Order: sequence, then structure tokens, then C-alpha cells
Amino acid sequence: MKNIFLLYFLFCLPIMAQENQLEPKLEHISWISGTWHGEAFGGQTEEIWSEPSGGSMMASFKLINDGKVTFYEIEVIREIENSLILQLKHFGPDLKGWETKDETVDFPLKEITKDKVVFEGMTFERVSESEMNVYVDIKEKGEIETVKFNYKKAIENQKPIKQLMEVNKATVAPVIDGIADDVAWQEGKWHTLDQRWLGDAYSNEDFSGKYKLTWTEDALYLLARIRDDKLVDFNEDPLIDWWDDDCLEVFIDEDNSGGEHQFNHNAFAYHIALDGNVVDMSTKKEGKLYNSHIQSKIKTEGDLTTWEVRIEIYSDDYDDDGENKAVKLLANKNIGFALAYCDNDTSKNRENFIGSVYVEGDDKNRGWIDANIFGTLVLKK
Repeated sequence: MKNIFLLYFLFCLPIMAQENQLEPKLEHISWISGTWHGEAFGGQTEEIWSEPSGGSMMASFKLINDGKVTFYEIEVIREIENSLILQLKHFGPDLKGWETKDETVDFPLKEITKDKVVFEGMTFERVSESEMNVYVDIKEKGEIETVKFNYKKAIENQKPIKQLMEVNKATVAPVIDGIADDVAWQEGKWHTLDQRWLGDAYSNEDFSGKYKLTWTEDALYLLARIRDDKLVDFNEDPLIDWWDDDCLEVFIDEDNSGGEHQFNHNAFAYHIALDGNVVDMSTKKEGKLYNSHIQSKIKTEGDLTTWEVRIEIYSDDYDDDGENKAVKLLANKNIGFALAYCDNDTSKNRENFIGSVYVEGDDKNRGWIDANIFGTLVLKK
């Protein structure tokens, strides 16, 4: 049994300089911390990592087969000599050590990137805030096999749940053409835009709005029908006062965690202009185009405008200067969501801001800063 599970590193290589490599500091791998569960070796695994403190991170591991512990591990990642090292010891179910008193199994660091830390013989890879893969080289009978541990952890949700809304999956993704005659839109409930976040009272002739949602593995889809007696697009530059033109604003919080997102991507507040440009605040505290995130098409007949929108969903580790992949959507996933419309008729500034979610207090224009005001979508098959 000992030889089956004992972990070995192969050989040491110098740390290679890479453009995306980070300094060997524990703060860059703090995402490993938490209680993780998975399956391996025909059983259930549990691995609990502490937050960095005192120059180290510590973990306990156990493997359970048929309801009984097979073995334990104690693991430590330490900062040492301007690098990191992972060290561990194994224990049987009776807590008798596999290694001698002063012996440890050591894994020197090779490299750290934003979503990966590579030791000799063991690699941690972040998939999302709540999922990671650990790859371990295991030696048995003179041969090396790399075993993958897929771990997930529960994320404590501090956000108050409001406007809980089930969204059914589309059998066929809608075509983004503004016509909205797709099968996916024939079903599903209309929801109203009727919460005045800014401005004076308005009449139904001035504004009314409703929307539907559906989803596929690749994106969230939105159909909105807005009655607005005057469409305004004063600013030719999409990055100048974009909130003062008529636009649809989509608020997305991928993991429904809530919290502040003014100049970070804990959540997004996408302003979709009449010309299709998509703007949100970047981490550089300035407006930035996110046209690759959203595809939209609008058609206007009289005072009725139909907005058809495809929205790719990105996690809160989105990097404005890096390469990013949209999150694959799955059934039962929760997403923070709100919708709003900036309405301007003749003024220099928008006259009304109408949202989908009731916001408590006097300051109702908080969605661009505070994801706690968002509603919650539940993706259903």
C-alpha cells in the first residue's frame, strides 16, 4: 500500500523565466486555500488548505475507501530562499508515519502563473474560484503515472438572495438578428423593467420594458422589448459619458457572490449602446470596450425596440491585459443578474434609469458598484 501511494519527484529543473510567471510568493497561490473534495483511487478525497500565514500554508489530506480512511497526509508550502517548496508526510489510518521521523517528501517549485503553480511532481491548476485540478506523479514498479485529482469547494454566499429567477436552457441557441422569432423565445416568462433607480416619475408612453432569458453551455441570451418614445445617442465616442445615451445595461456576477465591483471584475456592468458598442469600467478606472463579450442586434418599429443579446460569462479572475476564456454554463448554476435601461429624451444627462430589481434605501443607483443588489438566476435544463 505504501509503495502505491508514496509520491516522488523526478528531478530538479531551474525555474524558467516566462512572461506570465509570478514571483514565488504565497500571496500568489492563496487561491489554493479552502476545503476541497473530490474522488481518486476508487474513493473520496478531502484536502483542507489554510490561508497563508507565518510564511507558510498548511494542509491535511485524507482518502476514504468504503467508508474507512486509507491514509492521511500533512502538507506544507513554505517560502524559503526566495522560492517555495511543498513538503509532506504520509500516515496510515492509525496515524503511524510512513516516512522516518526526520524524513519528508519534497517538491521544489518550478513556476507560478496566475492560475497554476508547478512543483516537481505536483501541479495545482485553478479552474475557477470553486474548482481546481491537482496533478501528482506517482511511482509504482519503476514507472511514473500522473494522477489527476479534480477538487471542488463550496463558496459561502454572503449576498442576500432576491428576485430568484429560473432560466430554462435553449434546445437551439437563438439567432442574434433582432427578429426574435426563434423557438427558444416562444416559451419562458416575461419579466418587467419597472424599478425607478434614477429620475422623476415617467409615463408608460415615455417608457416601458420587459425581457426574457434563456441559455446554452456557451452563453446567456437576453430578449428585451423597450418602448421609448425617443432614442438618443448624443456621444459619438463610445467611451465618453456612455451612461447618458439611451442604452441597455446588463449586470452579471458569474458566481453570484455579490460584493463591490467598481474597478474590478468581481462583476460586470455592461452598457450596450444603440450602435452595439459595449462599455464597462476597467481595472484601470476608465471605460473600456468589451465588445467581444456581447453580441447584440436591435430593430425598431415606431416606439418599440427589440434587443436580442448574446452574453458570454466571465469569472471574477478576468484579466484586462491577459487571455481569458468564457465560463461554460451548467444546469443548477447561480448567476447574479440585473437589467436596466438608461433613458434620455432631450437632456445632456440621462433623465431616467429603470431597473429590474427593487433596491432598498435612497441611493438606488448602486448596481455599477455593488453586486449585492443583483437578482439571482438559476439555470435549469
